[in-house]
Amino acid sequence: MNKAQSDRLAKIAFFVSGILAILILGGIFGMLLSNGLRAFRDISISEFLGSFIWQPSSYVKSSYGILTMVYSSLLLTFLALLIAVPIGIGCAAFLAEFCPPKLANILKPAIEILASVPSVTLGFLGLVLFGPFFARAFGTTHGLHAFNGAVLLAIMALPTIISISEDAIQAVPLAYKEGSYALGANKWETLTKVILPASASGIIASVMLGMGRVIGETMAVLMATGNSLAWPESIFSPVQPLTATIAIEMGEVPFDTPHYYSLFMLGVILFVITLLINFASDKLSSRFQIK
Repeated sequence: MNKAQSDRLAKIAFFVSGILAILILGGIFGMLLSNGLRAFRDISISEFLGSFIWQPSSYVKSSYGILTMVYSSLLLTFLALLIAVPIGIGCAAFLAEFCPPKLANILKPAIEILASVPSVTLGFLGLVLFGPFFARAFGTTHGLHAFNGAVLLAIMALPTIISISEDAIQAVPLAYKEGSYALGANKWETLTKVILPASASGIIASVMLGMGRVIGETMAVLMATGNSLAWPESIFSPVQPLTATIAIEMGEVPFDTPHYYSLFMLGVILFVITLLINFASDKLSSRFQIK
């Protein structure tokens, strides 16, 4: 096989792989949407999107409002990124610019190992370790609340943010650094005023990918956030995000009921949110990319 034939086969393989990925993604979305739309045969769209009460019941009037769960998901995501972004970018900058090579050879594998820790393990740590610690530290009656879940989600997002941000920082051309040093800037000024702005595209992409990792997490938040459908009054209130609701109720819900189909619609909402995050990541990365 000559080079032209191998290149042609490679193009065909990549094309087929891309088409399959699109078809699988479209099939998943189509399955969720076709089932989710059936919920609106018995539930009004205004109630579903505009109510704060989620109370499926066979004995009293049911209510299927998602606003509290959406707010809980966004609250957890915001708190997690508030913790993970400065730590992640700081660690990436340290590894790329300041860390001795011997220490970097230890820290990088440790970060990769952190990414492979199962979410159920982190959830267990949040349940038996972080929860009681936060309860004592902040004087709350228990440690199963939004802040506990956000800390666990931040830990889960850190490997993604650190790895991609470090690659982006290391990809900055050496000429940028040398030009900054030639103008009299020190290492810190070069990092903050030259390297980080030049690598903003990759850093933003890492943050958005970390956000996608956080907002779709299920097991850790299921175990460590208290699973309350009441409106959270503070970051130390129990919450139940969209993912936890699906995980808790899907196994017990009767088939072919409004409750059953409404859980599929929750999946559609999560799918759309993740899609919008990826779209925003692509747009922001392109906007800040240095050409």
